[in-house]
Amino acid sequence: MGRFLEFLRDVIKGIVIGIANVVPGVSGGTMMVSMGIYDKLISAISHLFSKMKEHFLFLLALLIGMAIAILGGSVLITWLFDRFPFQTTMAFIGLILGGLPMICRKVKGQKKKAGHFVVFAIFFALVILMAVFSGTTGAAADLTPTATTMLVLVLVGIVTAGTMVVPGVSGSMVLLMLGYYNPVLQTIRDFMAAIKDRNSEQIVFCLKILIPFGIGVILGIIAFAKLIEMVFKKFPQYAYWAIIGLILASPIGIILLSVGSFGTLTVLTVVIGIICLAGGAFAAYNLSGE
Repeated sequence: MGRFLEFLRDVIKGIVIGIANVVPGVSGGTMMVSMGIYDKLISAISHLFSKMKEHFLFLLALLIGMAIAILGGSVLITWLFDRFPFQTTMAFIGLILGGLPMICRKVKGQKKKAGHFVVFAIFFALVILMAVFSGTTGAAADLTPTATTMLVLVLVGIVTAGTMVVPGVSGSMVLLMLGYYNPVLQTIRDFMAAIKDRNSEQIVFCLKILIPFGIGVILGIIAFAKLIEMVFKKFPQYAYWAIIGLILASPIGIILLSVGSFGTLTVLTVVIGIICLAGGAFAAYNLSGE
């Protein structure tokens, strides 16, 4: 029973990560940190083949959760942001901030160096600058399945995966800037509709787009995971200070990206938003196992 509950808990974490990767401006990597699984996940991916038996159930649970979120959650999240943009944004900010105490404990009691604060400032500024300069998105990419398009999709998947596993950087925001976010999301929706309608021709068409992109994502995650694991082994305190900078800057970046969609804020809206923020922080804190 205990292992099943742990598996279910990891599925829920996967759902949160998957939803974060669907929302532009929200970092899946930050959610991994907030829920206390970042180090474990990076290690599991880096040693995927050498320690498959040890990490299999953990990775399977996360993949199931992410699949549920990306395939089914894209519609729900779009609806929530359309109907309740401020409250939904506050909930995500809460999820991000809820993991901050756990990261702060990683640097507590450690000797502080000037380099730590420099790294903190650089990565804090990186997130803010990305939010400021991401107002201009790329033109929507043409996803007509050709050999060239499939190769480009693999490369785009690699870049997106790299940003997905870096805390504070939004993979979906990078996709949006490259012009692939809306076309890829629409292809996922078309794929789900085609399965429902049993439209085999449309299913094959969508798979010609989603499979190359998925291959790129897998390759990118494996490559970047190994790089990140090396950084954590050689420079752990610098890595944690970088993550603290990314986490603290993320709410500011998200608000900068979302403020135009909030509309008119009433006292009730703000109060509910604060409750959502507190609820998100509470959920992240408890999912982290702290």
